[in-house]
Order: sequence, then C-alpha cells, then structure tokens
Amino acid sequence: MSTKILKVSGRREMARWVNFPLELYKDCEYYVPSLRGDEFDTFNPKKNDAYEYCEAECYLAYKDGKVAGRVAAIINHNANKRWGKETVRFGWIDFIEDKEVLKALIDAVEDFGRQRGCTEINGPLGFTDMDREGLLVEGYDVLSSFTCIYNYPYYDPMLAELGFTKDVDWTQRVVDLEPELPKMFKLAPYIAERSKIHIAEGKSMQDLSKRYGMEIFHMYNESFAPLYGFAPLTDRQIKAYLATYIPILDPDFVAIAVNEADKPIGFAFCVPTLATAVKKSNGRLFPLGIFRILKALKKPTALEALLIGVLPEYQGVGAPVLLFKKIHESCIKRGVTRIILNPQLEENYKVQTLFEQYKPTFYTRRRSYIREIK
Repeated sequence: MSTKILKVSGRREMARWVNFPLELYKDCEYYVPSLRGDEFDTFNPKKNDAYEYCEAECYLAYKDGKVAGRVAAIINHNANKRWGKETVRFGWIDFIEDKEVLKALIDAVEDFGRQRGCTEINGPLGFTDMDREGLLVEGYDVLSSFTCIYNYPYYDPMLAELGFTKDVDWTQRVVDLEPELPKMFKLAPYIAERSKIHIAEGKSMQDLSKRYGMEIFHMYNESFAPLYGFAPLTDRQIKAYLATYIPILDPDFVAIAVNEADKPIGFAFCVPTLATAVKKSNGRLFPLGIFRILKALKKPTALEALLIGVLPEYQGVGAPVLLFKKIHESCIKRGVTRIILNPQLEENYKVQTLFEQYKPTFYTRRRSYIREIK
C-alpha cells in the first residue's frame, strides 16, 4: 500500500505526531524521548516566540493504516537572510525502515519549501540552535543525552540514497573527572589578576538571572554568531528560555565570568543529566516523572554541558580556565564524576581544544545533511 502524508491539524493529530517515536523506539535501550509537553509547546505559535520569524508545519506518514513516520518543515527567515540562503529545514524526523515512507516525508518538506521560494533542504535542524539537531551517525550503543537526537542506524544510509550529502558534523565527547583539580587551574589566580575578570557570586539562580540573564544571552548571540546556520535569539525568546531553564539550573554547575565593570564575558551552563529519569517516565512529567527528575537534579552523578561561550575579545586570555575550575570544584563537592559535553562542530577547533587537558573520549557523532530542491 502506498504511503499517505497528512498535514497535522488539531490536538488529536498532534498527539499522534508527538507519540509516534515512543512506539518506534519502545524496545530501544538507548533512546531518550523529549518531554511530551515541550514538543506540544514548541509547535504552538502562542508559546514559541520563534514563530515571529519562522514558519512551520508538521506532517505524519501513514502506511497500511498506521502511523509510519513524522517530520517538521521549518523556514527560519532570519537565518536565511543572515546567511543569504533560501533553505527549508527538516527536523523531528522519525520513520520506520521504509524508503517510500522517508521519501514521502521529505517530499512534503520540499513542497512546503518550494511553495515559499526555497531552493535547498537542510537538516535535521530545529527552529533555533536551542532545539535538538543533527542526525546520529556514530554512537548508537550509548544512552542518548537528554538534549540530543537519537535515531536508528538505518536513517543515515536511507537519506544518502535520496541524494542527501553531509553539510556539517558535530562530535560529542565525554569527560571523566578526577577527584583532584588539573594542574592548569594553578594559573587561575594569575589569569584573574592579569585579565581583570572573576567568577560572579550569587545567592541563587534567580539572583544570577536577574543580574546577568539577558546579558548572557546577548553574549551568546555575539559569541555564537559565526557558527553554522546561527541566527540570534530575540529578547522575547531570551526571556522565555530564562523562564524555562532557571528553575532547573543549579548554581553549583553554572559559571559566569565577569569583568571589572561586572559585565559578563563568559559562561558555562551544565545540568544534571536527566536522560535516565525522562526515559523511565517515557517523556511524561506525571504522575511519577516529576519526582524522578527532581531526584536526578538533586543528586547527580553526571552532568550534561548545555552552553559554553566567551566573548571574542576574551577568548585568548584564559577565561575558560576560570569557568572550568568553578564547575570542577562543584563536581568534586557534589560527587559528580562525568560530564557529557554538548555537540561541537568538528571544524570549531577553538572549542575542541578547550578540553584537551581532560583527555575527553568520543561519545557520538551527529550530522546535518543538505540537498537541492528539484
């Protein structure tokens, strides 16, 4: 039977779209779902401020009367303007091992883009870099990070069969922490004195957010500006992200470097890994998910690095040493022995070399694909 594509409309169809991966990966020990409520909110224009400059549609693929795949088509007009492209993105792509299903999903995204003047299709990407992105192409046998995509090995060759080629890769590495600080941290007092920077102190995350929150994300916009496909966040988006993340951030695992004028010049945000807690709850907060998550936040053994950034003019003065020292000291105090680093562009040598003192080991590789729209 041929594949049928349906544009998602209404709460019931959106629930099928959100729930499909739970069925697809029900027997996979390495898959970690998104929080169910987050997926609903991401595609709700009233709750996702990216719709100010993005267009999006969600599609379901049916085969033999059953849901066989899903995908989102997204056009980020700000990113297209910034990079001089006419690109439609595909994201949130999941499908059974059936080339016809995949082709039907990609055709739907291409049609969406073609009708709006797009000339190429690119992904998996989200609305912004804050969304999950990059298809897994190595590292299928480790538990996925909560903030990253997991997919079956057949995704990559099937996309290649449809003419997609590599655009960029991200590598993800893991750091196993020693119970004592690395020797490089002996330089921290000298770096602080010479560069006139120090780590900000705060009574709570709410206190730090009130003082530095907006400026940190403005700094994020500036420090991440040269990176692949980046488009800056608006102030409305920044306020929404602060409201979302501040309640789950632990000040022990947040480091903010500031200059003499008390202006942030660098930051490192880590969170206790929620992968196991969210997996056990199948992406649902209730009835038990919220308690598992709270326990994971309170007594972590591993962290996920969310964001690390330093203003360009401070990237050569040793600011990362101060940031990492604060995080490492907190890990020793709290019994954390591992940090899973966020995916890093393989050609971003500056960030790749930041962690060499820790001798990080390989965890996963992720890929963004591209193809001209025919």
